[in-house]
Amino acid sequence: MNILILVLVFFVLMLAGAPIGTALGISAVATIFAFDLGIEMVGINFSGGIASFPLLAVPFFILAGVLLERAGMAAAIARFFELLLGKAYGGLAMVSVFTCMFWGALSGSGPATTAAVGLILLVPMIRHGYDKNFAGALIANASDLSIILPPSIAFIIYGNITSVSVSALFVAGIVPGILTGMGTALVAYLIARKRGYRGIHHQGRLRDILKALKEAFWAFISPVIILGGIYTGKFTPTEAAVVSVFYSLFVALFIYRSLTWQTFVEALTDAAVTSSVIMFIVAFAGIFSWTASVTGFIDQAAELIIRISPNAFVMILLINALLLMLGMFIDAISISYLVMPVLMPVLAAFQIDPLWYGVIFITALAIGQATPPVGVNLFTAANLIRGDVDGVAKQAIPFVLMDIFILILLTLVPALTLYLPKLAGLYE
Repeated sequence: MNILILVLVFFVLMLAGAPIGTALGISAVATIFAFDLGIEMVGINFSGGIASFPLLAVPFFILAGVLLERAGMAAAIARFFELLLGKAYGGLAMVSVFTCMFWGALSGSGPATTAAVGLILLVPMIRHGYDKNFAGALIANASDLSIILPPSIAFIIYGNITSVSVSALFVAGIVPGILTGMGTALVAYLIARKRGYRGIHHQGRLRDILKALKEAFWAFISPVIILGGIYTGKFTPTEAAVVSVFYSLFVALFIYRSLTWQTFVEALTDAAVTSSVIMFIVAFAGIFSWTASVTGFIDQAAELIIRISPNAFVMILLINALLLMLGMFIDAISISYLVMPVLMPVLAAFQIDPLWYGVIFITALAIGQATPPVGVNLFTAANLIRGDVDGVAKQAIPFVLMDIFILILLTLVPALTLYLPKLAGLYE
């Protein structure tokens, strides 16, 4: 009965349109009250859920991304790729993909990347004859890379739940992120070639390209500094997040000289709001996970999953399909806290490497950001083009299919994920 109340209240609140964090918290607290499971555990789990050293990286990485956006780095990256690739078939589409890759590696947020890159490149794409829904779908899908490429907030959350090294997760996400980006670029090129989409009318001269590279240089080396420090053991991911904030301040103040007191306060406000939303979900998800464990829901759900198939590969494919469906309705962080406590015993039973599966897990969740009906990137892109979400979603189908193909490839070939962590000495 206690499991029934927990699940029933959660789904009723979700269907009523309650925020995911609210649904998690109320369903857990209601179950604790109804069955006298120990009301004092609410406060303990609420604070314990967010009192984690690795989670400190989340607000710092968010702040660093916001500061870099205020500094104009996204525009500098886009300008470089536009001069380099803009004239070719699908040139502006390629520019969008590669800009999303590099900006995603700075922001760690899909919607933030969609907004930042979309504001810069959607108008030029539409002006050069690109269908506006295609342009929106492309940027929305390419922005998925933000939670695959390091420093990914989703990886930090996954590592916090499973106790897997965040450093290893960051390094493990590099090859899958690049593969996904290349797949997106290939689909964009083929569609652009078929439809005759051309980019800008002139190729950038070498002098202009080098000048743009100089302006974008500080953006390009930011991931190198962060990952290099983690790779060499100079600092932890949490310390890397603090370094990235100081780096962002340095670039904004002394290189681009674009940060005023007003924009600094606005950056702090935006980062605080975004971090608060994430931590709200994390705190209530901690209470929900504890309640699910005490009531036996996690054990029963895990046993049910294990009985579905004795084959680990079949099990992973089925779980991936479930994640793709959940991603259509729920954000990646909420899914992590809902699903991973149940999946951890399953991974142990099938002897599945949690580091390898972490990348598979996050890659599957990334696809959900660009799938209807609740794909956050799709809504952001649709708002930017003042269009219809359904129109953008239809144009996103080829990109989603490519992402699913790469997800299957990563599932079939673990070396694509594990080679770099082994090389870096972060995985044995």
